[in-house]
Amino acid sequence: MSCVPISPYTVYDERLLTAADNFIAAAFKLPRASGCFPPCAKNITVMENNRTQMRCDVPFPLPYEMKVVWRFAEEIRTQQVDQFEEVTVGIDRLYSIPSAGLRHQGTYQCEIYSDQRSLVRLYYHLIVIPQVVVGHSELQEIFDLSLLPGGQIVPVPGGWSLALLRLPPPSLLTACLTSLLLLLFLSLGILHWWSIKKEKSDVEQAEDDPDSRCPVREIYLLQ
Repeated sequence: MSCVPISPYTVYDERLLTAADNFIAAAFKLPRASGCFPPCAKNITVMENNRTQMRCDVPFPLPYEMKVVWRFAEEIRTQQVDQFEEVTVGIDRLYSIPSAGLRHQGTYQCEIYSDQRSLVRLYYHLIVIPQVVVGHSELQEIFDLSLLPGGQIVPVPGGWSLALLRLPPPSLLTACLTSLLLLLFLSLGILHWWSIKKEKSDVEQAEDDPDSRCPVREIYLLQ
């Protein structure tokens, strides 16, 4: 009885198919992604007129000589390279917006290069929440309608929500208060200067007017 040798390629193919089946079975057990394919964009939410920052950080060391390019796609959430416009090029991995406005809302892309070769590309989606500024008269009307004698607040008619009433940022309040104080001091200074000038003018007018001179001296001369 002769033995038929088994081809090594057949054994290799069987092992490869077994490994592929095991990989597929293990992949099906993994949690599904939430509609995002890496690199996923990180969501950043900021109030209007507030400061925000984005940093191009990676979990691996970067070469000493590198170039960082920041790009921006206004008002859209995207990862299509042709929809971005270049905003800065340099070595700074920190991108800062001192006062966020609605025009800053959109997707930001950070790409790091070394020797003209792209190493990493990150995305940030910025959401700017506008501030709702209500006039003093409207605010007073809301409080008059909603505040009860016991200090309780009832729902405001007309769909207004007190949660939407936001004061201006502290920097703006500080600037307004400083301007009011300067205007007050300036008004007091002008009023003081005007009173001194008027008093001096009255004194000079009294000295030049002969009718306002002391009558005692005139009576003495008549005697």
